[in-house]
Amino acid sequence: MTPTLVREHLSHAGPVPPGVNPCARARDWSEIQERMLVPLYEAVYERLDVGPATRLLGLHCGSGLALLMASSRGAAVTGVDSCRELLALARERLSPDAAPGTRTRTRPGTGGARGGGTRLVEDLDLPGVAAGARAPAYTLMTVFEPIGCLAGDSEGLGGLLAGALPLAAHGTAVVLAGWGPPERCATSSVLRVATKLADPLRSPGSWRSARRDDLEEVAQRAGLRPDGSGRVACPFGYADVDSAVRGLLSTGLFDAAIAATDGRQVDKELAEALHPYRRADGTVWMPNVFRYLIARVP
Repeated sequence: MTPTLVREHLSHAGPVPPGVNPCARARDWSEIQERMLVPLYEAVYERLDVGPATRLLGLHCGSGLALLMASSRGAAVTGVDSCRELLALARERLSPDAAPGTRTRTRPGTGGARGGGTRLVEDLDLPGVAAGARAPAYTLMTVFEPIGCLAGDSEGLGGLLAGALPLAAHGTAVVLAGWGPPERCATSSVLRVATKLADPLRSPGSWRSARRDDLEEVAQRAGLRPDGSGRVACPFGYADVDSAVRGLLSTGLFDAAIAATDGRQVDKELAEALHPYRRADGTVWMPNVFRYLIARVP
């Protein structure tokens, strides 16, 4: 049995732009976009042999799909995120009353960090998570939300890591994820719409191309020791252009563009940028490569 905690931490990003429905955006992430990163989750869990002995702390856990996958392998999981709408969806997904096929391996009502219950907590103080790290401490920490594609995102992650690392034992693996080389990510050409439309304001949080050492720089600032990396193919596939637009907008990578112009213009130009990736049956397919870094707590 594996306890699950889902909790909130201070946001690393600003609020959604005016006119954007945060609940609809969270639902689009959960139903359309999040599954695109499943190959990344699987590759990391396989490489690190995630299983019943694993106590996982997932930072920026989103709507909980990566937590669910770890829990299905027997791991005890704790999730931290900044978005209340995403946390609400994570609760649905991780609840013992969830629909068949989406249920975690837990039982209601038993509670406790070592028991078989599900604990869903929302207060902001990380010391509350420390109770879940007692004997043993967390043995794996993950940040699957790709970093290195928004201006300032790695700096925001530094504060979260600083609060979380004291909960980890010596040698604990910390996994950071990011976009691969732009030339190997078809979606990069589409994401450039975000940068173009955000000018001339160049608002904080606008999209930028990933750099080769983004992950290593975050690890170094956090005092972590790099211990291997990998690349994973994560193609983005959508039923149609509308689904692709909704999915990509749910990432938040276009928020600066929306703030600088308006949602309708962003929708229009995003749909046009997707045209080269539309197939004869109307589906949209964009090959991408994502990168992950495994670092260790000294």
